[in-house]
Amino acid sequence: MFRWMSGGLSMPRPVTEQAGNQSRPPRLRVAIAGASGFVGRALIAALAPDCDIVALSRDPGRLQDTARTSTETTGGLVWRRCDLFSALETEHALAGCDVAVFLVHSMLPSARLTQGGFEDLDLMIADNFGRAARACGVKKVVYLGGIIPDDKLSRHLASRLEVEEAIACHGVPLIALRAGLVVGPGGSSFEMMRKLVERLPAMVCPKWTTTRSCPVALDDVIRVMAKVVTDSTVNAGSYDLGGSEIVTYLQMMKVTGDMMGKRRLMIPVFMFSPKLSRLWVRLVTGAPKELVSPLIESLRHEMVPRNHDIFERYGIKPVSFRDALQDALLATRRVAPRSVSTTVTAANTVCSVQRLPLLRGRDAAWTADRYAHWLIRFFWPFIRVERAPDGSLIFKFRFFTEAVEITLLYLKYVADRSTGQRQLFFITGGALTDHAATKAGRFEFREVLGGRYVMAAIFDFPPALPWWVYKNTQAIVHLFVMYSFRKHLRRTAARMEFSRGGVT
Repeated sequence: MFRWMSGGLSMPRPVTEQAGNQSRPPRLRVAIAGASGFVGRALIAALAPDCDIVALSRDPGRLQDTARTSTETTGGLVWRRCDLFSALETEHALAGCDVAVFLVHSMLPSARLTQGGFEDLDLMIADNFGRAARACGVKKVVYLGGIIPDDKLSRHLASRLEVEEAIACHGVPLIALRAGLVVGPGGSSFEMMRKLVERLPAMVCPKWTTTRSCPVALDDVIRVMAKVVTDSTVNAGSYDLGGSEIVTYLQMMKVTGDMMGKRRLMIPVFMFSPKLSRLWVRLVTGAPKELVSPLIESLRHEMVPRNHDIFERYGIKPVSFRDALQDALLATRRVAPRSVSTTVTAANTVCSVQRLPLLRGRDAAWTADRYAHWLIRFFWPFIRVERAPDGSLIFKFRFFTEAVEITLLYLKYVADRSTGQRQLFFITGGALTDHAATKAGRFEFREVLGGRYVMAAIFDFPPALPWWVYKNTQAIVHLFVMYSFRKHLRRTAARMEFSRGGVT
């Protein structure tokens, strides 16, 4: 397995093939997306003795030991930068891999300006991952998500379920491991609970603290994941992960206080109060609102596993919460975990993801074409939108006459990366684009969830306007345009249904 050492997590050294081992069977090649997270780093340590690992991270240099993360190595562990919002980069990252592990959550922003909910960002990443896994011949995908209760889901848990569906709909077998609170150093939920107990001598405990959960030790999660990755006989499907006992969040905080040697006054109140909870958790722990808000909203759900089938399959007996907590606190004292903070790209880039309805019998190509024709009417008479013969879109500002005309944006159609289900454009020119940027922005329409929706997305767009001007002008206009186009599609769908004699 793996071991927590006094200097931190004991990471494997790259392994080189020895000449005398030519007859040994080939090692499984495993790609891990989100490898720099607390689960990813532990999984690397568990798999490295038996597998070749491609560790993917948006910024692997964030890890403390830069010698292990700065560049690719030639042995059994390869660190590779990968922007999962890029379909092409994701395909390159998964090339030659037998198994892919998905440990990514996009609740934290990926650009200086991010437009769109975390669930839409997660959906785009998951769709890219599923498409790339199919294109690269990956045999299966292993995903760590959340336990799904039977009642109406919070945005966070609904997003976790959508990620499962988005990956699985591309045909690669998916093993979804669903866990509640994972108890381990560096885990966002565990660290927030630990800091609350450590820093507050008295706590007002709202109704959500009485919600039952089944926390599971990081070690037990990793033991199961390592087995699932290497087991070629495990069936695709979802499996719940939970510890050996069911406790409330209030009980967990009391046990945490006892084990830390801190007597805390717990004052229960009988209201859920998510807004108040978000505020005091942010103030006390320092965690960003993008992370705290979805997690707090999900605390109304009982995160109790339906069974322990996956543990029983591999003969693993999960430990109690107290034992898991003791190991996590010991590791935390030895190594200060990385703080959870919002990180943004160095350049002034924009990420915008908007979910649109996909009309029955239509596809992304139809939506892109409809968008182009709708824009011509929407911006008339001051902004002219032209569709070039090669499919590119050209936005021009015109002040009453062609003599005063400026190209604002040039969206070059990328035919060789486009299909009926995905229409891709590179933002290559125009007065509103920063031409000094090293990377061209992308704009695309893409079907997701088997055609349930179409996403209109912008990635890596570098605006030419000064940042404060852009945020208060062009960025707002883009959101208004997407809002209006969404309404146009819904009205069109209603008319189509009416003409068929149905009602939407």
